[in-house]
Amino acid sequence: MEEIIMQYSDKVMDHFMNPRNMGSIEDASGVGEVGNPTCGDIMKIYLDIEDDIIKDVKFKTFGCGSAIASSSMATEMIKGKSIHEALQLTNKAVAEALDGLPPVKMHCSVLAEQAVKAALIDYAQKHNIVIPELEGYEITDAHEHEEIEED
Repeated sequence: MEEIIMQYSDKVMDHFMNPRNMGSIEDASGVGEVGNPTCGDIMKIYLDIEDDIIKDVKFKTFGCGSAIASSSMATEMIKGKSIHEALQLTNKAVAEALDGLPPVKMHCSVLAEQAVKAALIDYAQKHNIVIPELEGYEITDAHEHEEIEED
């Protein structure tokens, strides 16, 4: 049986061991939950939005170290940003901010991107607003992105 040894960056380890913004927000403006039954990772992102600015963001993640690190980094990247700036968050940006993820763990960064977008969709629905960038957006199977290579 072949043993797979994964290398994690110091940033991945730091965000896994010392996650930022962990928890929940009571009466959140928007909540997004995504999961992947194949690997068992489940991410939930809570947003507190005032005047189109993400004033606070929290997460709860059940999953591997890469999933926790991706959630933590994603929340750091969108906190204090406008809704439209937060929509620019991509899985590649999350992975790059973590100084890379092993290819078999790239789906964790995809889940982080999807959880943020799901929370923004929930916010738009709760407040009866339209976010054009999210029109027709669909949550896909994050494992489809597993073979994404970093540039």
